[in-house]
Amino acid sequence: MFLSTFENRIDKKGRVSVPASFRSYLSNLGYNGIFCYPSFNNPSIEAWTQDRIEQISDTIDDLNPFEEKRDFFATSILSESVNLQFDNEGRISLSQKLLNHARIKQSMMFVGQGKTFQIWEPKNFEKFRMNARKKSNLNRANLRWEQKLNKQ
Repeated sequence: MFLSTFENRIDKKGRVSVPASFRSYLSNLGYNGIFCYPSFNNPSIEAWTQDRIEQISDTIDDLNPFEEKRDFFATSILSESVNLQFDNEGRISLSQKLLNHARIKQSMMFVGQGKTFQIWEPKNFEKFRMNARKKSNLNRANLRWEQKLNKQ
């Protein structure tokens, strides 16, 4: 899983090293890169595995082909997605369009989200993190823990 947060700087050529634990998880799944697109929820970049982006594509394809919603989702996610492969040192190069969307200039925060991760400008993420913590506390009753009984 993608867990924890890591801050890395962009080098002079516009590359950034993806955290080793994230690369290791991806490698174990058979991937040498990630799919990224601008989040439409936050000023951040969503980063997904190929399986995950294929899943969302299938979900979009299940919508009525003549409905506007299908085009909205396909345009907002699929047409904006880019496949970024790791170089020999585990770095990726994010497009200026993605960097501008997330307001990233010199460094970025890699934020584990379980099966996906996000990339944020560090100060913007800190504001979001503090707000998310408050809202999580207010809504903690919505997070249910159901134990599965082993029936043999």
